[in-house]
Amino acid sequence: MASSLLRRTALRRSFSSSFSMLRCYSASAFSLSIRRGIVPQNPAKNPSFFPLRFASSKVKEDEVLKRVLEAEIECQENQIVHGQVAEIPKEFPFDIIDNPGDRTIILKREFSGEKIHVTVLMNDVNEVENDEDEVEKNEDGGEDDEEPITFSLVVNIDKGHGSTAEFSCDLSSSELIIERIGIKRCGENDDETAYDGPEFTDLDESLQNALYRYLKARGIKASLFDPLFAYMINKDDREYLLWLKNMKEFVEK
Repeated sequence: MASSLLRRTALRRSFSSSFSMLRCYSASAFSLSIRRGIVPQNPAKNPSFFPLRFASSKVKEDEVLKRVLEAEIECQENQIVHGQVAEIPKEFPFDIIDNPGDRTIILKREFSGEKIHVTVLMNDVNEVENDEDEVEKNEDGGEDDEEPITFSLVVNIDKGHGSTAEFSCDLSSSELIIERIGIKRCGENDDETAYDGPEFTDLDESLQNALYRYLKARGIKASLFDPLFAYMINKDDREYLLWLKNMKEFVEK
């Protein structure tokens, strides 16, 4: 799973590097033309020169960018085809709603007459540096500064009685942490001044444990991390491919 993240990072850096080289090449070529007298240094003496010159340059640069995007798309498509497929375990208790273009996914299920709706967002992490010295440092037991991957979960439990319980949680590979709990009335607008409950850590320890058991009975627990991680990494690859295709379509217009 981590290797997919590394590949994705490398692809994006490759694209950024290619685009930067393109801009540097264009600037240096133009400067060299001026020094050689090919381009007039005073455009006022030849007002028709620059529009034609820039129009020609624009077409050329657009074609270069288009070819770079096409190569990137092909590479990304091969990675998705030949990469690890995100398989959701059969015992996974939720249906997944995944809308292309959204950073989040929705988990839905019914439990003893309750409707459970979970919004899942994979939090941003620091880019993984592909640096040999850093790798050697980590292998030698040095401190690894890479931030752990976590998910933000917003769990809504609706019993159909006109109100819902909303749990704001943080999910990591080792634990589920409840941050805050609120009760919301149906049709009630969000109000920043409304009281939405105390800090979870301020609650009595026995109440905290009971609330964790309450969520666990409904399938909200630490074991969700692995299938969600595999799915979201795969989704991120698909979203990147969609972004590349949208960019290519924009350039071609």
